[in-house]
Amino acid sequence: MSVAGNTESVLTSEVETAVRGVVQALEDAFNAHDADALGETYARNATWTNAMGHVSQGREAITEAARRALPMLAEQFVRYEVTGLLPVRPDVIAVNVVQSPVTEAGEPVEGPKGAPLYVVSREDEGWRIIAGSNTFRNS
Repeated sequence: MSVAGNTESVLTSEVETAVRGVVQALEDAFNAHDADALGETYARNATWTNAMGHVSQGREAITEAARRALPMLAEQFVRYEVTGLLPVRPDVIAVNVVQSPVTEAGEPVEGPKGAPLYVVSREDEGWRIIAGSNTFRNS
């Protein structure tokens, strides 16, 4: 599907702030190891594929997967750096992120990095991740 017109014009500062806010909320939830808050960053009908290829369909399944995974990651913290924003439509933005390991205080540490792609959509309840996928990134 092609997008008519200039898609850059839909990336207003308000939209960019909202989309970056979703990514920040996801980072905050992960670092707090809060599965419920993490799930709330996703739309009700979202899909998520983790770096190991496991697919979760729907917010409830994504939250449940986080409940299982986060206790195993209790000593792991991340920083998400938005590296690209692509307006697909005025209410849908693709977001490239670099996911880097950090200490609890936010200091960089050695470890695997991720390269998630999130598709953030304006839903009835506000901006949420509608689709996402993560993969390991070579440093």
